[in-house]
Amino acid sequence: MIRNSLWLMWLLAWSASAQDTLSIDFAKRQRAVIYGSTAAYTVSMVGLNALWYSQYDRQSFRFFDDSREWKQMDKIGHFYAAYQVTAIGAATWRWAGFDEAKAVRTAALVSFGILSSIEILDGFSAGYGASGSDWVANASGAGLYWLQSAVWKEQRVYPKFSFHRTALAPQRPSLLGNGLLEEIIKDYNGQTQWLSVDMDKFIPGWPKWLNIAPGYGAHDMLFAEDGANKANGLTPYRQVYLGIDFDLTAFRSKNKFWNTLIFIGNMVRLPAPALELSRGNVKGHWVYF
Repeated sequence: MIRNSLWLMWLLAWSASAQDTLSIDFAKRQRAVIYGSTAAYTVSMVGLNALWYSQYDRQSFRFFDDSREWKQMDKIGHFYAAYQVTAIGAATWRWAGFDEAKAVRTAALVSFGILSSIEILDGFSAGYGASGSDWVANASGAGLYWLQSAVWKEQRVYPKFSFHRTALAPQRPSLLGNGLLEEIIKDYNGQTQWLSVDMDKFIPGWPKWLNIAPGYGAHDMLFAEDGANKANGLTPYRQVYLGIDFDLTAFRSKNKFWNTLIFIGNMVRLPAPALELSRGNVKGHWVYF
């Protein structure tokens, strides 16, 4: 489930940022990365078991096809999480002294392995079941980072996330979240997934701080499947966006703390104008998040 992946991603980001005060000796840094990542992973697995798996019985491993649920918002969320875990891992392994190719390769494989282990837990839980489409999304997210590093030696296209609260979550708080923090992770109606494109890398003279970002969302969903939503009087639909985005990396400095904030902040699309195409209509938003 994507909520599990996002929680794990933020734990790993904390683990990576916490290592900046350690010795600059690369051997020590590599040990610190291994110990810190292992600790974060262990804490996350224990927490996931307590929060999501303990309420369900164990079963023999099985697959469950959820590829048609939630208008595929869950799949795009897995793609986003896998990419960001790879980005965090690559930055951490660079800090630990790996060359660029080795840092990216290690980060991508570890990202896929970590998120795949969550699918294994799902497979043994009577409440979920392993998802083959989640595995594909995990591989695609990690692969996007790896591919761009191999082809361009940098990241020119990267996923971002935005969220706004909806009136749907209070109708099913157990599923869509009870309170803002839970809703950010659980309410797919309020989530939008973006692909931010560094236009200055393709068009000479384009402002470095200004990106173009297509986006995707879905709305009017209280249940995972369209049939259940329609049976309850809802009309689930997809939303396609095209908006501007701000590349925060254009404002990097020599201050490590500031650059860490930029690294984390650049995972989110900040409020900005966007066009929305949904239900056959085009709508403009002066500010959309």
